[in-house]
Amino acid sequence: MVFGKAKKFLIGLVTATTAFATIATAGTAATQAKAATVNDTPAAGLKLDVKAAIAVDAKTGQIIYSKNANQPLAIASMSKLISIYLVLQAIKQGKLSWNEKVPVDEASYKVSQNTSLSNVPLLKGHKYTVKQLYQASLIYSANGAVMTLGNAVAGSQKAFVDQMRAQLKKWGINDGEIYTTAGLPNSDVGSAKYPGAANDAENKLSAVDMATVASKLLKAYPEVLQTTSITRMKFNNGTTETQMENWNWMLKGLAKSYTELPVDGLKTGTSDSAGADFTGTVHKDGHRIITVVLGAQHKNDQDPSRFIQTQKLMSYVYNNFTYTKINAGKSSKGADSLPVYHGKQLTAQAVTGKNSDVWIKRGLTVSNLQVKLSGNHKLYKKGGLAAPIAKNKQIGTLDLTIKGQKLQYLNGATSLKLPATNPQAIQKANIFVIMGRAIKNFFTNIF
Repeated sequence: MVFGKAKKFLIGLVTATTAFATIATAGTAATQAKAATVNDTPAAGLKLDVKAAIAVDAKTGQIIYSKNANQPLAIASMSKLISIYLVLQAIKQGKLSWNEKVPVDEASYKVSQNTSLSNVPLLKGHKYTVKQLYQASLIYSANGAVMTLGNAVAGSQKAFVDQMRAQLKKWGINDGEIYTTAGLPNSDVGSAKYPGAANDAENKLSAVDMATVASKLLKAYPEVLQTTSITRMKFNNGTTETQMENWNWMLKGLAKSYTELPVDGLKTGTSDSAGADFTGTVHKDGHRIITVVLGAQHKNDQDPSRFIQTQKLMSYVYNNFTYTKINAGKSSKGADSLPVYHGKQLTAQAVTGKNSDVWIKRGLTVSNLQVKLSGNHKLYKKGGLAAPIAKNKQIGTLDLTIKGQKLQYLNGATSLKLPATNPQAIQKANIFVIMGRAIKNFFTNIF
């Protein structure tokens, strides 16, 4: 059933108050499936000179902007974000420790000596701590360093690449290609190249895939930002020191920093086929977004194009969308209750079960918000929620949409889904109340 605009929607739910259009239904909540594609979003005035791009909210996964976001493209050294996730996972699981010293194998050593690639030169016979290699991998995109970490985690480059592939599948990413730990073309890692793959095989992911990787990394290991935000650091090779400057020039104090955008991560990537890539993140006004640009211009190592395009994208988000907070414990007229079967009360109040947020295009208002309430089918019996129902039990789902703005999320959802909970416990009615209701219904239906 469709209701007209309610004068109050989720009182206190959003920071502004106005009317909401509401849709209320009771029944089985639809199963959420991963979307096959991400649609391009219209963006008047934003012209990005890149092959693909995306901007998402780091907490909710809302896709705020997208351009050609489904096409797998070469990601080069941004592959290291997957590698680093697995390294941090191994540390958390106790399989590695920060101060553990690991040896350098022949293939990693040879790659580290290649001055045409981003590297810190490693020494044969010398061991480096996990922390040293981790810092070099993130700050200076050191290829030999991350290869050495891969060996420490999995025992070989192939085994580690297989772990990277498996991790992507766990995240629902099935359209990517991974061949090397560092993101180099297969031919550039010498004896460590992935068996059976072509020499020119390169790691490929789509913009939405890279946004998913970054989102998963930041949610599981937010401490990674403590390293990705470091502008400069020295790496002790064993006999000499290498000065590492972060390739992310948007960091404070570097060439393309911008006062209004306090960028603190994450990772660049560059190759002949990839062009210039950048997965960036910025925390501004109390909330964080993630952006990905793939295939920006790369005339030479001094070309700042990927950062210029990222600045345009980040600025577009903050200048053209309003960040709207949704509070827990609030109800919506027209979508505020569900029927109860054999309870002392015949309806259960439905309120938002947690805090959340949504980005709304400027020009739209909260009057464009709509909500649909679906009951938790697992609790249903003969058309109602079966009593007793514990306090704060999830009794359904609230689906938030915006009239005039299509919502898209990294998990494939096309609405903001929030748990609907009941703020008060509902006891089961005693047998006499149940019988009395049955008798009343019987005579009501007859007469």
